[in-house]
Amino acid sequence: MSLVIAQDISLAYGKKVLFDEDNFTLGPRDRVGLVGANGTGKSSLMKIIAGVSQPDGGTVQYSRRARAGYLPQEIAGLPEGTVVEAVMSTVPGRDALESRLKDTEAALAASTDEEEQLELAQTLADLHAELDDFENRYGRHHAERILKGLGFKDADLSKPTQALSGGWRMRAALAGLLLQDPDLLLLDEPTNHLDVPTLAWFDGFLRRSNKAMVLISHDRDFLNRQINRVVSLEMEGVREYAGNYEDYKRQRAEEMVLLQARAEKVEQRRAELQGFIDRFGAKATKAKQAQSRAKMLAKLEKVQVLEERQTMKFRFPEVERSGRDVVLMEGITKRYGALTVYNGLDARLERGQRIAVVGANGAGKTTLLKMVAGELAPDTGKVTLGHNVVVGYYAQHHADKLDRHNTIIEEVRPLAADKPESYVRGVLGAFLFSGDDVDKPIGVLSGGERARVALAKLLLIPSNFLLMDEPTNHLDLDSSEMLIEALKLYGGTLLFVSHNRSFINNLCTHVWEVADGKLTSHPGNLDEYLYHQEQQRLAAEGADTGASSGKGAAATGPVSEKERKRLEAEARQRRSVVEGPIKKEIAKLEERIAKVEAEQKDRETQLADPVLYNDFARAKPLMDAHRTGKEELEDLYARWEAAQEKLAAAQA
Repeated sequence: MSLVIAQDISLAYGKKVLFDEDNFTLGPRDRVGLVGANGTGKSSLMKIIAGVSQPDGGTVQYSRRARAGYLPQEIAGLPEGTVVEAVMSTVPGRDALESRLKDTEAALAASTDEEEQLELAQTLADLHAELDDFENRYGRHHAERILKGLGFKDADLSKPTQALSGGWRMRAALAGLLLQDPDLLLLDEPTNHLDVPTLAWFDGFLRRSNKAMVLISHDRDFLNRQINRVVSLEMEGVREYAGNYEDYKRQRAEEMVLLQARAEKVEQRRAELQGFIDRFGAKATKAKQAQSRAKMLAKLEKVQVLEERQTMKFRFPEVERSGRDVVLMEGITKRYGALTVYNGLDARLERGQRIAVVGANGAGKTTLLKMVAGELAPDTGKVTLGHNVVVGYYAQHHADKLDRHNTIIEEVRPLAADKPESYVRGVLGAFLFSGDDVDKPIGVLSGGERARVALAKLLLIPSNFLLMDEPTNHLDLDSSEMLIEALKLYGGTLLFVSHNRSFINNLCTHVWEVADGKLTSHPGNLDEYLYHQEQQRLAAEGADTGASSGKGAAATGPVSEKERKRLEAEARQRRSVVEGPIKKEIAKLEERIAKVEAEQKDRETQLADPVLYNDFARAKPLMDAHRTGKEELEDLYARWEAAQEKLAAAQA
């Protein structure tokens, strides 16, 4: 049974048609990744599913009593009160339940009839039981657990919501959504305001959930771990693919190759037939064959090959070699009022390193980049750039600080005053601004388009030391992947902040952990850093329970880099042995579920025809098959859910 049925959805903005009578369904266990380039309508479609906006045509129908929870990219506001109270108040039904309880207590106190008193007492007991169940599911303890998982500290829970910054307001809104536990989660870039520790918790929370979900995300790794189906907004319309994002890319590529081959085969046959007609059409002896070929030619199918949308395609220019030491930080102290962000920080970054700065929000990641870039001065200490170092700095606030009155080309042209305009237009073309697009005012651009302008400016001044603060936040998934590929080939040094796990894992050689005013360096990528952190946590727990003696104590001692990598490789191998069969079982179940759902959908279409029931002999087998299919689906859903829980336990 479908949770949501979207039929004949149409939406256009002026001449731009986003959806043209498109259809899709969402099942109660579907975990859907909604993918497509910026501007194709992902957020618009999400709003239509959530009921926040209406399509020009078509309907979205939910199954009876199904609830959806929607998290947009930007939230309008939060309920008043403390953070925990605001989160609890997002769950519908609490006020009505407490009001009924209060009214029943008042009625019982005023009643003088013994029979009525007994009836009211029973109602009161039922309401108390209902309220207890409500508290167990949606109470303060559960709300606090979710808030702490999302990075809130105990002292934050009693803060008024008005005191929260934009990022923390978004986290509180997300906490309210998770507390509501809706049947369908609609999440539009939910990781944008999450730091790495919080992202790890949120990732685990979602993977343990068995509820349906529609997810928009530019983080490839996060998307792959969360989804089992893709709804893709392609140039030919809304398309659906089974599996995660990797499966979608593979299937899409295979589909393009097959259609291209089919189209070429049809065109070859068309040329053969047309050649025969042209050659023998006028000859009386061959006229009949020529007419026959003409009929065959008219019946040949027209194969529509798949079109690909344009994506960013660029490379960073060759850069001059810097000295070995790129930047040296000595005795850095930085405070904001009573808050000490850094206290005696010392760090050195060497040529060729690619360092990801991670830590909780507010720990000082952006502050670190601003001090290195010279946009912010430390209170004490000094930041020294090395020999021949040329800095390029990209940050979120740079995209927001573009002059909205300038056109795109006016904004970037001064950076390459010594180059011909054709060169500047070429760079802008690589970032999807071609032709008249370059004359668009900055003020009318979307967040993703402004981000692309800011990235284009980086290419116009070749730098051998790049500082990047959340560079993928406003980019779609394909653009994020293109940026990763370009940075892989970049010949300079890279220092960056990102919450995008795929971005970090593909690029970094070291992780700088920022916490408590200090900076700790860890070799390797993010997965290796998180694994190391988990091992330290387990070792600390073992020490706390007295398990650190003997062999256990030796295991928690200093480990060489070579030994650490060997242990990590062994751990990955063990996980693969355990998780592999479970993943295969899940894949088989999902394949069977998709097949049975398609068969059920076909039967439901036939059963919806009233004429069918005039012939009971034909209708009965179809009704029996539909009932059997329904029972099989229920069994498959249960087995899929059990396998997912088994996989989550193995991964944990």
